[in-house]
Amino acid sequence: MSTIRTPAVAGLFYPADPRQLAHDVQQLLAAAQPHELTPKALIVPHAGFIYSGAIAATAYATLQPIAAHIRRVVLLGPTHRVAVRGLALPGVEAFDTPLGRVMLDTAAAHSIADLPQVTVSAQAHALEHSLEVQLPFLQSVLPDFTLLPLAVGMATPEEVAEVLKTLWGGAETLIVISSDLSHFLPYATAQRMDHDTVQAILKLRQPIDHDHACGGTPINGMIVAARQHHLTPHLLDLRNSGDTAGSYDRVVGYAALAFTEGIEHAN
Repeated sequence: MSTIRTPAVAGLFYPADPRQLAHDVQQLLAAAQPHELTPKALIVPHAGFIYSGAIAATAYATLQPIAAHIRRVVLLGPTHRVAVRGLALPGVEAFDTPLGRVMLDTAAAHSIADLPQVTVSAQAHALEHSLEVQLPFLQSVLPDFTLLPLAVGMATPEEVAEVLKTLWGGAETLIVISSDLSHFLPYATAQRMDHDTVQAILKLRQPIDHDHACGGTPINGMIVAARQHHLTPHLLDLRNSGDTAGSYDRVVGYAALAFTEGIEHAN
């Protein structure tokens, strides 16, 4: 079995050329509206960069002042192609992208391996874009980090929260939840639904249904964890593909949210 997970959607969701990719990500980060927060966790969309890259950049730009302190990223995203029970580790040592190699935190993987809801599935990760598209942003913002990627299938919010609690760490650990919002609704309908979904997250109210957010399962787990750890959610950006690069007829919703420890107010 290969110990490296190779990119599945380079050239589809984002440029395969390293220089073009680095340029595009830096351009998106430079254009992002600044929010002066210290996130412990982020919710970030995962569509093609021309659709959701600007919204994702709004989330990742908040990390720039604290980037040197973040040494580990716990990354959770929904499975789109392979059905999984629980949360699946990839069973590899590293993930490659056009920007280079990201080493996995094998000690952290070992620390959750005995939990009954944690499995290993290289197949679940092989073609999954929800985790992969976050990596070029993380590689562009963070100088030095290891990764713990989890493909989230059928799991309860409590099962997800238990994994997060085990991996919580301190300021060195960032949690990223990868999710888009509504899918293929008319523009105005999507705006209403996405507004309601975001309001529920801001009030730490779950469950968030999968037709409201494809990453509903990891989001619901994050909401449970946020309550347990007294985190405060903040909305950073809310748009849809009609606002960025698509038609208004059938849009996909995207939100960027940050969770901070204690009470912080976004500027």
